[in-house]
Amino acid sequence: MFTGLIEAQGRIVRVSPLGTGVRLRIEIPGAFLNEVEIGDSIAVNGVCLTVVEQDKAGFEVEVSEETLACSHGLDDFSLVNLERSLRFGSKLGGHLVSGHVDETASVVSVEQAEPYCVLQFEVSHRLIPFIATKGSIAVNGVSLTVNAIQSLIVSVMVIPHTLKVTNLGLLKVGGKVNIEVDMLARYVARIAPFVLKGESL
Repeated sequence: MFTGLIEAQGRIVRVSPLGTGVRLRIEIPGAFLNEVEIGDSIAVNGVCLTVVEQDKAGFEVEVSEETLACSHGLDDFSLVNLERSLRFGSKLGGHLVSGHVDETASVVSVEQAEPYCVLQFEVSHRLIPFIATKGSIAVNGVSLTVNAIQSLIVSVMVIPHTLKVTNLGLLKVGGKVNIEVDMLARYVARIAPFVLKGESL
């Protein structure tokens, strides 16, 4: 479990075939790795992955074919957002993020509204019922508040600090982002039909 508050950025420096998936080496300077151990979960661009090897300069993870198919930015030499898993007693400054990406979305607009940046991306019809204005959404693992929804276009406003410490500041029109809807919305949508019909779960 994660909060959507990015702790650091790392760079994928090696992508090795591993069956139908890949094995990634991600290098990162600084103290991020001080508390990382083999077997730990780390959100990489919003995708929950398990550390299988670790040293002072970086760590390695294995990514399945299924994960590659429903996410973006895990099979090339890109800059990725990193967050260690939530520990009991930790502050929850964002929202609960599972690290299970729902789909990738296309960036349709990047507009400066000084000092902020307004990002718009297009999601599928499947996800729209789970997204609400003023609700939470994770974009590349970053916890953001939805400002507006128009048809399939979702708008979020990003503050300068977030642009600086995540890879959202690198986004351009036509780019792809990983989207995870709010966990609460997912369960409400699942339960609602039973409640409306007066059925027991």
